Amino acid sequence: MDLEKQISDTDNIGNDHIGTSTHTPLRNDAFDLSDIEKIASIKKDVHNIMQTLGLDLTDDSLKGTPNRVAKMFVQELFGGLHPDRKPKASTFENKYKYGEMLVEKNITLYSTCEHHLLPIVGKAHIAYISNGTVVGLSKMNRIVDYYAKRPQVQERLTMQIVKELQSVLNTEDVACVIDAKHLCVNSRGIRDIDSSTVTSEYGGKFKDAETRRDFLDYIQLNTDFEGV
Repeated sequence: MDLEKQISDTDNIGNDHIGTSTHTPLRNDAFDLSDIEKIASIKKDVHNIMQTLGLDLTDDSLKGTPNRVAKMFVQELFGGLHPDRKPKASTFENKYKYGEMLVEKNITLYSTCEHHLLPIVGKAHIAYISNGTVVGLSKMNRIVDYYAKRPQVQERLTMQIVKELQSVLNTEDVACVIDAKHLCVNSRGIRDIDSSTVTSEYGGKFKDAETRRDFLDYIQLNTDFEGV
């Protein structure tokens, strides 16, 4: 296969927003290297990219960029790849017997498109109905953040959040809606700055139309508590 066709095929996968798995594709040796070793290796690669682009890496503004980018990739943007960073989501007995849905809405989400390594920025809305246990509110935000901090496809991210909460809470009754802007669409390619992408995943009782409608109504509530 010639280089031109390889480039065309990979572009088509990215532009068509194709995801190949509900699990983040990782090799078996993904964590053989330490963070320090990964940073050192990525630093060299970023240096080579910038050098190839013709940038002067002796300039004071640019000479630290390879190291900064490498650290950002390993410790920040893609920190959610490492299972050791998975948040400990402690659960508690639902002693007050709250039986309606609990909704955590407008969770700020920063992720990275795995096709072009450009930002995904948006909001996640999560709900669950207790099956006898509850989870701390901040842990829901942390679960979103953990799965967002990796190269992602929005559909996969939505499913991963739901599956994790289903496992933590021991219930199928979990829902998630994500509304996000993809800079691979907004800043390149079609350059449509106004469009956003909405994905959803419904489990258990949320597959019922009335329960799902209640959830969607909740996330439309005005929660701009000005002055609070």
